[in-house]
Amino acid sequence: MDIISRAKHRNLVQFLGYSLMGPETLLVYEYLPNNSLDHKLFDSERKKELDWQKRLTIIKGVAEGLQYLHHCCEGKIIHRDIKASNILLDVRCRPKIADFGLVRSFSAEDSHRTTGIAGTLGYMAPEYIARGILSEKVDVYSFGILMLEIISGKRNNKFSSADSVDTLVTAVWKHFQSGTLTQVVDESMDVNDIEEVRRVGQVALLCTQEIPSLRPTLTMVSKWLRQKDLEVPEPSKPPFLNEIGEYFLPSDSSLFCQSETKKNVEPR
Repeated sequence: MDIISRAKHRNLVQFLGYSLMGPETLLVYEYLPNNSLDHKLFDSERKKELDWQKRLTIIKGVAEGLQYLHHCCEGKIIHRDIKASNILLDVRCRPKIADFGLVRSFSAEDSHRTTGIAGTLGYMAPEYIARGILSEKVDVYSFGILMLEIISGKRNNKFSSADSVDTLVTAVWKHFQSGTLTQVVDESMDVNDIEEVRRVGQVALLCTQEIPSLRPTLTMVSKWLRQKDLEVPEPSKPPFLNEIGEYFLPSDSSLFCQSETKKNVEPR
């Protein structure tokens, strides 16, 4: 409650108060009539309400909300669970980041810390899964996954392809490399500027790069999304994909066996 009461931004759900009376403790937030993003994005009919401009507005809004958490709050706040079900939409489908149950806050001078693993499988960065290294780049990775979901209309942890080892990230990466990115764009979405979609997809791939230091900050991501004249770098390969397209686990993946990891990772 202390952390979320300090965080006030138009793209964060507003915390109104709490109640300690009765058998349960209650947190009270503002009411968002359009529910969470996943209710529209992954529904075959409701997703048609999300044209490209609405989706781009959602992407930009989430980026700005995360930028605020990482750089503009007192200290540095890492959300740790960025995904479509934790993005609420107001009456005009503007996004607000919600569910701060897993947030961690530390000094702005600290580049990272090591902690127990908590989050949702399919959205957690490889260095966090393997070694519990928590930094703002963990949220950047999750946000990159969310961007690809918004572009494709497909849920990352339920993605399937002809190549059984492909994830949404590696599938988009392959299409980006071959210049066929339009094949992963949501067919239910009308797009007038496919080059803009391609640019956003490229930014998403930069966010999901294997090496944390190569991932951009949310400040840089917001600039790329707002200023079309800025050049976007070429992304490197995503995690768990080697030079010939085969997957591998991190060298210290044995950390998955630790009881703390088993307890905290949420496989939904």
